[in-house]
Amino acid sequence: MGKKLHIISFDIPYPADYGGVIDVFYKIKALYNQGVEITLHCYQYGNRMANAELNKYCKQVIYYPRITGLRGLHPSLPYIISSRRNNDLLKNLLKDDSPILFEGLHSCYFAHHKNLEKRIKILRAHNIESDYYSGLAINSQSAFKQLYYSFESNRLRMFERSLSVFDYILSISEKDQQFFEKRYGSTKAILVPAFHSNSEVQSLIGSGNYCLYHGNLSVDENIKSVDYLVKSIFSELEIPLIIAGKNPTQAILSYQSNNIQIKANPSDEELNTFIRNAHIHVLPSFQQTGIKLKLLNSLFRGRHIIVNHEIEESHLKDLVHIANSNNLFIKTIKDLMIKDFSQDDLDQRKRALAFYNNESQAKAICDLI
Repeated sequence: MGKKLHIISFDIPYPADYGGVIDVFYKIKALYNQGVEITLHCYQYGNRMANAELNKYCKQVIYYPRITGLRGLHPSLPYIISSRRNNDLLKNLLKDDSPILFEGLHSCYFAHHKNLEKRIKILRAHNIESDYYSGLAINSQSAFKQLYYSFESNRLRMFERSLSVFDYILSISEKDQQFFEKRYGSTKAILVPAFHSNSEVQSLIGSGNYCLYHGNLSVDENIKSVDYLVKSIFSELEIPLIIAGKNPTQAILSYQSNNIQIKANPSDEELNTFIRNAHIHVLPSFQQTGIKLKLLNSLFRGRHIIVNHEIEESHLKDLVHIANSNNLFIKTIKDLMIKDFSQDDLDQRKRALAFYNNESQAKAICDLI
């Protein structure tokens, strides 16, 4: 008889079009392929709607409205948790005694409930959320958002001290793993790398003629990265840059010029073409939390990659070029534009990325339930 599992997702995980839900969706697929019978609980808000694709991999999918605005506030809990409170979820979890996988702190409103004390409870830690929100506060241009993110970060830091209620905490990165292992021990804190859409390395040997940045272009962190690339790096270069992604702001759209192209809301197929044909992926980041799934996707599908900080993941360190100053970033682009992506580069990447295997990660979770 196959294993059964409840998964509580902070959002509807399909379409898998941004970092957090990419990990959730491909985890669901991988667990389904291992024969796990999944009851998926997900919160519905914004413009994401119920999606029949999820029914292919789950025995049942149940949707709950998120309580947004002032009604979602709580005297002591972080908003990302309190706004996802729903008594129907608890009732549905209590219909059997199957293990429960909580996707992110967001989904943990009932994690401490006395009626779930004897259940196997697993937390998927997508970030150290208190650090993530602290970073959002630093990067935001809005005084109100800075205040909100700082307040939320403090509450999340308090909540992170109460995670001993979980049988296991599945960290997504080595840095996060060290944090949870120090606090909760090595038997409880387990590294399970990100699930993703790639089954094999598809990077093309040879060369392209442009650089690429891609991401959600309405998110503060990514807007800051685009501003940096346009104003500090490509203002000094004549090399073509494509900026591709969802919902670019008017400021980003205004960057269109002779050597900079803005590709708004490309289809998955179009974006994949941009990724595979680019010669260099320029991926500066100003917030170091979790693992950037766009980096992982670029490694599986793209050629050369430049980042502006040390890579925490030991398996990935030798696969990227680090440029932590403007001058070095510019010089590295110039050097790489005349350097083919070779068969040796491809072979090295295949060896390193074998670690990021959805099937083996799903088996690791199956062993816990």
